[in-house]
Amino acid sequence: MVAISKIATGNGHGEDSPYFDGWKAYETNPFHPIDRPDGVIQMGLAENQLCFNFIKKWVMEHPEASLCSAEGVNKFKETALFQDYHGMPEFREAVAKFMGKVRGGRVNFDPDRIVMSGGATGAHEMVAFCLADPGEAFLVPTPYYPGFDRDLRWRTGVELVPVVCESSNNFKITRAALEAAYEKAKEANLRVKGLLITNPSNPLGTILDQDTLKGIVKFINEKNIHLIGDEIYAATVFMEPEFVSISEIIEEVECNRDLIHIVYSLSKDMGFPGFRVGIVYSYNDAVVSCARKMSSFGLVSSQTQHLIATMLSDDDFVDSFIVESKEQLLKRHKYFTLSLSQVGIGSLKSNAGLFIWMDLRKLLKAKTFDAEMDLWRVIINEVKLNVSPGSSFHCDEPGWFRVCFANMDDNTMEVALLRITTFMHKHNEAMVPRKLCRRASLKLSLSRRRDDFMSQNMMSPHSPIPQSPLVRART
Repeated sequence: MVAISKIATGNGHGEDSPYFDGWKAYETNPFHPIDRPDGVIQMGLAENQLCFNFIKKWVMEHPEASLCSAEGVNKFKETALFQDYHGMPEFREAVAKFMGKVRGGRVNFDPDRIVMSGGATGAHEMVAFCLADPGEAFLVPTPYYPGFDRDLRWRTGVELVPVVCESSNNFKITRAALEAAYEKAKEANLRVKGLLITNPSNPLGTILDQDTLKGIVKFINEKNIHLIGDEIYAATVFMEPEFVSISEIIEEVECNRDLIHIVYSLSKDMGFPGFRVGIVYSYNDAVVSCARKMSSFGLVSSQTQHLIATMLSDDDFVDSFIVESKEQLLKRHKYFTLSLSQVGIGSLKSNAGLFIWMDLRKLLKAKTFDAEMDLWRVIINEVKLNVSPGSSFHCDEPGWFRVCFANMDDNTMEVALLRITTFMHKHNEAMVPRKLCRRASLKLSLSRRRDDFMSQNMMSPHSPIPQSPLVRART
């Protein structure tokens, strides 16, 4: 047998993580209300499906956006032919304008600094390739997205050094934590080339405040290392405080802008992960030049560029979409967290993202990661929910789980909540005598919980909670 490369046969992709194991469990036995009512419900997918009806309406009203229609076919030839890997000018202009609108119009982006990539995955690898050599390192605050271990490390040889953040201060990124990680890297003879932050945070669903961001900029300037701001959830902030971009901070503080880079995509904010629209926006001319060369390995298709450019150039649609998306995310988040709280499950206070950071520490048999994995296996195999354990996000404390709430329709969400309710009642009965448990147990049914939510939000009992999105079936 002919050997293949060490990189190809190595474990760099990171698929041995429980994060990916949960996906495999779902794909082996996916929930379907009729065909597989006992299947696994996918709550490990950070996907925004709550505005698909709204987007579908625009698509139906603008057939010219598609090249495969009578209205759009006249642009078929010029779009199908070779496109420079700088990207279509109208695409870069539309994306730059959208990025500014998502940030409240408080900052403008230069279309000539927009570099395309195949989703945020490709964008992160592109930045890592441009900024660091194999064996050099990036600092990453924990908990962080499990895919970073693949995106930044697998093919580049870059190392990641965790910046340990703790639940005692709501996982805030502190100067002390940054310094500790920096010193740990030096002790390991790793040259630190940059700091990667995710704002809004995946998996926390929180945003970084101005003081924290200013402190981070001060830190990277003093150390003369790069700052990568992953801002792919920028438009998912659904209640105050509002999102603050690193692009706003560098307008206010002294900073070497050559050190500042932003990764963006339309996968989360628009709910278009299948379009693979990733963006690198760098204030460093050399990085823009290098990234543009790299982009030839992962271009966004010209057909997708055409559709996106047409859609995002529609100011009325974009303005309405941003408002509609926030309303739907807020409604779903409030209902979901209320439902969990009524069965005794708490979560980190959050105001962004497509998930919550669920606190199941009290359910652990011991304060260990082995106990966390035991609980996770029960949730996957018995409760039949794919939620992601905190250890897969490099969380330093066992018992936290990320659970996604925006990737399913109302009925599937209700089934998931019913399973959680049943699980919690069984847990409570096992922990206390049956009579005491019966007396203390919560009596709210799913319908009562719905009524409570509607009364708190002054909604009609006939209003959907939230509006049912189109559900994209995964094959």
